Amino acid sequence: MTWTDTPTKTVAVDGIPYAYRELGERGGVPVVFLHHFTAVLDDWDPRVLDGVAERHHVVAFDNRGVGGSGSTVPGDLEQMGTDAIAVIRALGHDHVDLVGFSLGGAVAQMVALQAPDLVRRLVLAGTGPRGAGGVWKMPFIVGGAYAKAFLARKDARHFLFFPRTTAGKLAATAYFERLSERTRDRDRPISAQARLAQLRAITAGGLHAPDDLSAIKVPVLVANGDHDLMVATAHSADMARRLPDAKLVVYPDSGHGGVFQHHQAFVSEVLDFLAD
Repeated sequence: MTWTDTPTKTVAVDGIPYAYRELGERGGVPVVFLHHFTAVLDDWDPRVLDGVAERHHVVAFDNRGVGGSGSTVPGDLEQMGTDAIAVIRALGHDHVDLVGFSLGGAVAQMVALQAPDLVRRLVLAGTGPRGAGGVWKMPFIVGGAYAKAFLARKDARHFLFFPRTTAGKLAATAYFERLSERTRDRDRPISAQARLAQLRAITAGGLHAPDDLSAIKVPVLVANGDHDLMVATAHSADMARRLPDAKLVVYPDSGHGGVFQHHQAFVSEVLDFLAD
C-alpha cells in the first residue's frame, strides 16, 4: 500500500466526520501530518509520506471543515489545534510525532502547547511562530500568486512554493506530477469558506502576541527553503532559536515548498530525527 492508493476513512468526533488516511505498519509512535493552507489529503507529496511510512505508522487527516471533513473551518489557530487534538485522540493515539507544514506547522505548535503530553517530537516545515512580523502581507502575496496562476493557467503553488529558477520550475512540475498519481478515491476540493477562514486565521496569528515557545520541551526539527515568500525563512530561524531543543535545516535554491523540492533529503532528515 502506498499513499496514492491507501483508502480514505472517516472518524466521528462530537458528531462531525473527519476524513483521514493511514499508511505503514502499526506499532510504536505514529507520525501525524498536518497540512497547509487550502490543502486537502491529496495535496500531500506521496514521496514524503511513503518515505516516512517505510519505518513508521503514518496518519494524515482533513481538519474540521477541510476537504472530506464536516462542519466549517474555524477562524483561529487555537481552535484548529483543539480540533486536531480531538481527532488524534479519537483515532486512539495518546502519544504522537507531529509533522506540520505551513499552516499545519502553526497548528502543530498549538497542539504542542495545548496538549504537551500528546507530542513526542515535532517537525515544523515552512512555518513560523505566532506574532511573526509581515504575516499581514499574506493576503496580498496569495492574491498576487493567484493572479499570476490565472494568467499562466497554472496552480498558484507554482509561484508560492517554488522559486522561478530553472531548478525551481523543474521541481514544481515534478511535484504536481506526483500529486496527480492518485486517480481514485480523491478528496473533495477545498471550499471557499475554508480558504477565507484559514487566511483569517493565518493573518490573525501574525498579529497575535508571541507564544512562549520555551514551553515546548520536546525535540523539534525546523525546516524551510532559503527563500520562502510565504513565511520568511528568518521566521523559521527565529522560531528555532526560541525553542529549547531545536535543529534548523535550510534547503538551498528553494522556497516555501523546499521540503518537497528536496523531498529525498527531507525524508532522510525526518527519519534520522525521529529515530534519534
